[in-house]
Amino acid sequence: MDYSFTAEQEDLRRTVRRFAENELAPLVRDAEETETFPRPLFRRFGALGLNGVRYPEADGGSGFDKVSDCIVREEMSRVCQSFASSWSAHSHLGIWPIWRAGTEGQKADFFRPALAGERIAGFALSEPDGGSDIRALRTKAEKVPGGWRLNGSKLYITNAPIADFLTLAARTHPDLTPAAISLFLVELPNPGIVVNRLKKEGIRASDTGLVHISDAFVPDACLLGGRTGTYPIILDSLSENRVGVAANALGMAQGALEAALEFARTRKVRGKTIGQYQAIAHKLADMAAEIEAARWLVYYGAWRVDQGTLDAATAAKVKLVASECAVRVSEAAIRIHGGAGIMSEYPVGRIHRDALVYVIGEGTSEIQRNLIARGLGL
Repeated sequence: MDYSFTAEQEDLRRTVRRFAENELAPLVRDAEETETFPRPLFRRFGALGLNGVRYPEADGGSGFDKVSDCIVREEMSRVCQSFASSWSAHSHLGIWPIWRAGTEGQKADFFRPALAGERIAGFALSEPDGGSDIRALRTKAEKVPGGWRLNGSKLYITNAPIADFLTLAARTHPDLTPAAISLFLVELPNPGIVVNRLKKEGIRASDTGLVHISDAFVPDACLLGGRTGTYPIILDSLSENRVGVAANALGMAQGALEAALEFARTRKVRGKTIGQYQAIAHKLADMAAEIEAARWLVYYGAWRVDQGTLDAATAAKVKLVASECAVRVSEAAIRIHGGAGIMSEYPVGRIHRDALVYVIGEGTSEIQRNLIARGLGL
């Protein structure tokens, strides 16, 4: 067994950390206060090859593996989860299905421009009444001459307010079976689609929307892969992305720990730094130990993706452990800061709000436990 990163992966970590600290960090406060994502960042991500970190060079990507993708996620989330969230929704959820199942025309029109950051993608799956139950989705696609007519709604869709297109799931048959759900590449603006921007407590600088769909026409050329029944692509995408968002959670936890350590080393009470008091030192020790345990589960999951052996239960374990770790660690960081922990000048309150998103988003912790239990034969 080898628990070391390659020299190339270590170089990637240093590069992304430098980029995050020098270029992303100065943008965080304004983006959070205005609750808007700095749109030019997508082209910057493209220029650095970050949009394509997960994809082969032959397809226009950077040719890295899933472990490397998780390194990028960890380092970006360590500085700002909002930026990492919008990037993830674009670079994985929005375009991974196109890379996996799209036609050559769809790759040319959507995938490759998205890699360059020239077109922004979103993934429209969740619905107001469906929650985590994908098979219960109600958005319908009716076949009409030359294409499809879509009706329904989507909720909590990352990037929707700024997206150039959505990879959107709709029911192409009334049966409650996997074959009845298909994916469409829906260009925006569309006369039949209205996107309402949502205000959030967490990941505030990641634009999120409610999507109303009323008789929206989508041409045949925009049915993913030119075929219906692409539900399995959704499941594969979500399983892999659960490992990805676990790396995001890991980065948030690491950022919270580093902020708490810095505060504990500088804040003095009765002539001593608070880190010299055992109550604080033990809390920091527990945080560090929990992060280390989560880190190696995350990268084990990433390794399983690269080996082609990731299963739903393992992905669920990775996401459950890392997301819950981020919530606990960021809360502990707030407690260590005391009153300063709820002041916006310090990052720990923001990190905690963002961490709470990931015990809900990408499948709640309860859904992860269901998947794990199913893997146990229960």
